[in-house]
Amino acid sequence: MTNTSDIQPNLSHHETTITSHISPWLIKIAYVLATKLIFPFFFKKIIITGKENVPKNGAVIIAPTHRSRWDALIVPYATGQLVSARNPHFMVSANEMKGLQGWIVKRLGGFPVNTDKPGLDSLRHSFDLLCQEKMVVIFPEGNICRTDEVQPLKRGIAKIALDVAEEKPEIDIKILPISIKYSEPVPSRGCSVTVNIGECLIVKDYKGKSSRKDSIALTASLTTSLKNICIS
Repeated sequence: MTNTSDIQPNLSHHETTITSHISPWLIKIAYVLATKLIFPFFFKKIIITGKENVPKNGAVIIAPTHRSRWDALIVPYATGQLVSARNPHFMVSANEMKGLQGWIVKRLGGFPVNTDKPGLDSLRHSFDLLCQEKMVVIFPEGNICRTDEVQPLKRGIAKIALDVAEEKPEIDIKILPISIKYSEPVPSRGCSVTVNIGECLIVKDYKGKSSRKDSIALTASLTTSLKNICIS
């Protein structure tokens, strides 16, 4: 999973061929395997706080810190079907969307993005999903960082969110900050993970100045929110 680029045109004017789909039978199998087999085998304990902050409806960008590939399983576990009765879609590195793995990931809501230079198709698909009031996971730091400190965020998440608010003013889009911490820099069997879910940022509260200034302000607020829940 990855971030969006720092500079983007208006996404509402771009067509895309990228799609993603959540297979009902496959997602059920994935949850059973994760909760009954994979997590108990690998983790000593999983602590999640702030579940009450996860919206049960409406357009939501889930914005977690990125510390391990395990995040791709931890985030849906902390925010998805078991918490909100929803299944999030998520950006995935195009390199991980190949073969059988790619076939499975695509049917669990994943869609590809170029990690070096995110293309308009991936960004537009995020925009389309949010206009349909879905949940979309985008890691605002970009690549995996083996540190507890929040890394500089790109303005891509804010730009997509503000574009949705502009195109669909009737949609109350939110950004949900999430901190993920493992007891080891590189998670290994027997480690623990702590997930802190912060309060949503209401995107419409950041509209009114200019596209650039609004996205800068929203990104700054997301940075502050992530820093606050990372130390709590």
